[in-house]
Amino acid sequence: MTDVPQPTQAVVLAGGQGSRLRPYTDDRPKPMVEIPGTGTPIIGHQLAWLASEGVTDAVISCGHLAEVLQDWLAAAELPLRVRTVVETEPLGRGGGLKFAAAALPRPEEAWFATNGDIWTRFSLREMADFHAERDATATIALARPRIPWGAVETNEFGQVLDFIEAPPSPYLINAGIYVFTPEFTELLPPRGDHERTTFPRLARERRLAGFPLPQGAFWRAIDTVKDLTEAAKELDTHPKD
Repeated sequence: MTDVPQPTQAVVLAGGQGSRLRPYTDDRPKPMVEIPGTGTPIIGHQLAWLASEGVTDAVISCGHLAEVLQDWLAAAELPLRVRTVVETEPLGRGGGLKFAAAALPRPEEAWFATNGDIWTRFSLREMADFHAERDATATIALARPRIPWGAVETNEFGQVLDFIEAPPSPYLINAGIYVFTPEFTELLPPRGDHERTTFPRLARERRLAGFPLPQGAFWRAIDTVKDLTEAAKELDTHPKD
């Protein structure tokens, strides 16, 4: 395989209201919620990670309380160039991606995308290589989260053998991080959810790839107050930005 240039631009979807994170999101959008113990909001961790992986330009799609995020970006010392776009009406995730992608500085090049509530660390370079090797139009990062309940192991006679606290899920899930070819932008709906339209079409055509996160890679979706608490606990085992 010939060398394929690594993507150096990304879109961050940061327009969510984060209703399940209230009261933290009463006065700020979800990506502006601070990870306890770090002094940095989720979006700050994301931008630092993207920059460390070679991204030089990011477009942040804002919506709910956009001015709070824009003010923080204007005051922060950022490790990459950032432009914001504001959805004046909800476009859905697919429409939001299409809207933000139009502001990418190099529309003829591949790009990364991430949901604005993801806190993670893994090699985007490896994911981009995986994407290129499979000649995919889009590649989804896949995570294996832990089940939030204790599991019970039994034998064929129904006898309990063991109790397993928060085991890994047997299923992989969409981790909310992507690599896209330049052509993917045209396949996105102007509004609505690309996971119900564009992705199923690409899957049928075998043009959609799934990149399993490396074993031990840190990944967490910050969706509830409990997620914030657990993320803070994990700071002891995963380095801060």
